[in-house]
Order: sequence, then C-alpha cells, then structure tokens
Amino acid sequence: MSERAARLTIGAVSGVVLAVVGALLLGPKAGTVGGGLDVSALPSLNAFLNGTSAVLLSIGYVLIRRGNVTAHRACMVSAFGVSTLFLISYVIYHSQAGSVRFTGQGPIRLVYFFLLVTHVVLAAVIVPLALTTLYRAWSERFDRHRRIARWTLPIWLYVSVTGVVVYWMLYHG
Repeated sequence: MSERAARLTIGAVSGVVLAVVGALLLGPKAGTVGGGLDVSALPSLNAFLNGTSAVLLSIGYVLIRRGNVTAHRACMVSAFGVSTLFLISYVIYHSQAGSVRFTGQGPIRLVYFFLLVTHVVLAAVIVPLALTTLYRAWSERFDRHRRIARWTLPIWLYVSVTGVVVYWMLYHG
C-alpha cells in the first residue's frame, strides 16, 4: 500500500469512528437498536479492556527498550486488538444505554469533567495516531514509526488509564 493510500485509509477509518462515536454522544437519546440488549455489564468490561490496553502498552514499551522486537510487536498488536474490542463494546453500550450522568458534587465534579474532556479529546486524537504508528511499523518504516510512537504511546496510555478512572468515578464514586 502506498503512503498516500495508507493516509487516505487511515483518514477514512478515523473519520468513520469519530462520526459514529460523536453521533452516539451528541445525537438523540439512545434507542433500543438490536431489540433492547442487556448492556449493564459493558461499562465494567470497557474499564477492564482499557486497563488491559494500558498494561499491554506498558509491557510493550519495556520490551522494545530491552530490544525484544517480536514480543513488543505482539504486545502492541494485542493492545490495538483490545482497544478495538473496547470501541465495539463502547458503541454497543452507548447505542443502547445512552450517556450516564455524573452525580458527584463539589470539587470532584471539576476533576471528573477535566478528566472526561481530556480523555474524549485525546481518544479522538489517538485513533489516527495509533493507526499511523501501526502502519509505519507494519510497512517497516521504523525511523518514522519511532518518531510518531513517541507521541502515540503517552497519549494512548493516558486515554486508557483515564478511561478506567472515568469509569470508576462514574460508577463507583
């Protein structure tokens, strides 16, 4: 695949993902697409998937620093797979349940909304970043892969960890 084709594909996939998630979050109240599925367990699953992604990303970073390219690749591809499962589960949940309101009061409310806003903005940013980073590794353009991975890793880790924190504050806070 040419660099231009890859950029167009990454842009198209990122645009579709952002449009679907944006429509779910900003659109009308969720309906009962799919016959009103019981999605009550999905927020916990989503937090687990986010946490798993963070662990895989961290292990993958340590592995590449130690020169273990094969294990690094396995961790990063697994992190991408887990994040993809998260996205599917997230879309299913929000298509059925809509958004859940944060009920915390006082200063914790500001903390929650700061984390939520930064999480959402960076989650949108990470889609094309992660796809580009993976594409560059897959196409063996390792110099370009390393340059973008320096940005992708901390943003992806932040999104994964804050996803767990937002879940915890929303459902257990």
